[in-house]
Amino acid sequence: METDGLLKSKLLMVQITLNCFLLKNTRQSLDKISKITSKILPIYWAFLTYMLLKPGEENREYWFMFSGIDKVLHLSIFAALGFFLISAFPKIKFSYFFQIILIYAFLTEILQEEMGLGRSMETLDIVADAIGCLIGYYIYKRILPHFF
Repeated sequence: METDGLLKSKLLMVQITLNCFLLKNTRQSLDKISKITSKILPIYWAFLTYMLLKPGEENREYWFMFSGIDKVLHLSIFAALGFFLISAFPKIKFSYFFQIILIYAFLTEILQEEMGLGRSMETLDIVADAIGCLIGYYIYKRILPHFF
């Protein structure tokens, strides 16, 4: 009985040590990702701003085009923006993170309307932007740590 208790306590110590090691490796990996994305974020954000505010072009029909592709694109580019933002600043509060993204989404849509370059403001674009940034946040906070 005594050796059984001793064996259990040693196994518990090994498990605690292993968990600490895995947690340390996860933090180191996420720190590396943070360093990389802090360099990518400003470049991506500038490119995204340019793409969202450039003059509208005549839409051509391609085989991959479908109704609503604009919303899918907004969702995916803002998912990437949300991921880059939270990974570059992992300690930012969620409320600040979400406010920054929403302000940016509203601003780009308002500027599209006001610049008069063939683009228009759409509320569903802002909804797609918000959902996209939440997806990027979720990927960083919930899914990414499982891979390290």
